[in-house]
Amino acid sequence: MMDLSSHQEMDDLHWKLDLLDSIEVGIVVIDRQFRVKVWNEFMHNHSGIQPDSIRHQCLFDYFDEIDQDWFRQKTEPVFTLKSPAFVIWEQRPYLFRFTSYRPVTSASDVMYQNITLFPLASRSDEAEHLCVVVYDVTDEVISKQRLASANQQLRQMSRVDGLTGLYNRRYWEESCEQEFKRCMRNQGTSSVVLLDIDYFKNINDTYGHPAGDQVIRTLAKAIRQIVRETDMAGRYGGEEFALVLPDTCAEAALQVAERIREFVQKQAVVYEEHSIPFTISLGICQFNPSFKGYMAWIEQADKALYTAKDSGRNNSQIQGR
Repeated sequence: MMDLSSHQEMDDLHWKLDLLDSIEVGIVVIDRQFRVKVWNEFMHNHSGIQPDSIRHQCLFDYFDEIDQDWFRQKTEPVFTLKSPAFVIWEQRPYLFRFTSYRPVTSASDVMYQNITLFPLASRSDEAEHLCVVVYDVTDEVISKQRLASANQQLRQMSRVDGLTGLYNRRYWEESCEQEFKRCMRNQGTSSVVLLDIDYFKNINDTYGHPAGDQVIRTLAKAIRQIVRETDMAGRYGGEEFALVLPDTCAEAALQVAERIREFVQKQAVVYEEHSIPFTISLGICQFNPSFKGYMAWIEQADKALYTAKDSGRNNSQIQGR
């Protein structure tokens, strides 16, 4: 720690801190009344405040964004215990609201800062001043945020079916397994619904695969419009879709299935001046604790779907009813 007991010592400190003006960190020295004693070139450049203007003035009078109660609590142990303190941007994005001008960090309007507070002791070993060191970490923060965003996009891409925007089969099965385990613990009443497009091969053969893709997208959009945010909808493969409806008994799931079926029945996909009507069949199975695993649950819903197909298609069936 530095000694500060006289004007000469403060002058010596000014001289030492002049050497830091070329370094890209902010240096501010304040006393116990939060009056500014040192204000280096970094602080001048980013605040627009001349050192002579702010010296001997209370820091709070110039920076309304500083939470005074928080800052007093943060600095008190630095003064009394002569122990450094640190504030990282994750805790508080900045101490001083400075604009970020650096081209690499153009994505941010403000300068993210890490802050170090350390005591400056006098010859009597009393900490009458402390130094605030301001580090511009905007580049690092933006890079970290961009990386996190890219990772989130990759995670999303790994979960989502590209054609429909619904969950892909792998992630949907993982979600189904998690719901199965939850129901086993809580004896829940969730349901699985499997559905597929009737006579889909005829659509592809008659109108072409791009038309078939449009039919698939139309069904996916209808599913998204009808199911709840807590429901898990996925493309199970080809023209087949799957739903997990948490906390939903078979009869309630039947109502959801029928809403989707009736909605789709009224739709007609327009593709290259062709109007393509289509229908769907649906199979429903409510969770049963006797199932040996989540795949047994899906298999029972699949049996209900085959029953719907055998019953003439364009209908919904509950397994075991």
